[in-house]
Amino acid sequence: MTKKTTISTLLKMKQQNQKITALTAYDASFAKLFDEQGVDMMLIGDSLGMVLQGSDDTLSVTIDEIAYHTRAVRKGTQRAFVVADMPFMSYATVEQSYTNAAALMAAGASMVKVEGGDWLIDTIRGLNLRGVPVCGHLGLTPQSVHVIGGFKVQGRDDLQAEQLMEQALALVQAGIQMLVLECVPTALASKISQAVAIPVIGIGAGSGTDGQILVMHDMFGISANYMPKFSKNYLEQTGDIREAVKAYIEEVQSGAFPSEQHSFN
Repeated sequence: MTKKTTISTLLKMKQQNQKITALTAYDASFAKLFDEQGVDMMLIGDSLGMVLQGSDDTLSVTIDEIAYHTRAVRKGTQRAFVVADMPFMSYATVEQSYTNAAALMAAGASMVKVEGGDWLIDTIRGLNLRGVPVCGHLGLTPQSVHVIGGFKVQGRDDLQAEQLMEQALALVQAGIQMLVLECVPTALASKISQAVAIPVIGIGAGSGTDGQILVMHDMFGISANYMPKFSKNYLEQTGDIREAVKAYIEEVQSGAFPSEQHSFN
């Protein structure tokens, strides 16, 4: 019988300094492929608005769309841990978050992910009390792209760095069990990862985090819009989808990815 990856598994990996590998997934076929190759975690990301629907941002994605893709990914997954994004304005109030998180858990998610800092404390606590594990997301938060003025690296100056650390600690205290850091300088991401007991997954956050995640379309070099600096085209490197996933896993586990060219100072 295949042993399922749980949040306890991921926490143990952090404690044993084993890197966690994660990819976004949106359907059963790719979920099955990723699962078979040994990816530890899959995220049904609101990135689907950009890579599947061709939008310029993630804001138009609905809770029903995330639930639909979560059901598909769950059906293709036997072992990996499955996390689903709470899309834009689906957790604007605490009550909203309960209804929408319930829909994603019913669709097959083992955890939901929310973007933002200490304004989410009551939401996180309330979800935890109602049996919903939560992953936080700090740094570049795509749902706030119009507030922060574009897809920009966060935490480069001392004040921003201090605020990000404070937000991370506040979210952990509120009860998040995992944290994603996006487009954060390597040194700051390492510092945050060391300061918290929960697994920290980086995307454009250097190699000092507890694991890495990439959007699958970026990893295969087939995104409709553009290739982010922090991504790497593993399909071009290997010429085969399964080998590309294997190479990604191996490079994350060894610390070879992300290199300096895929990180920010």
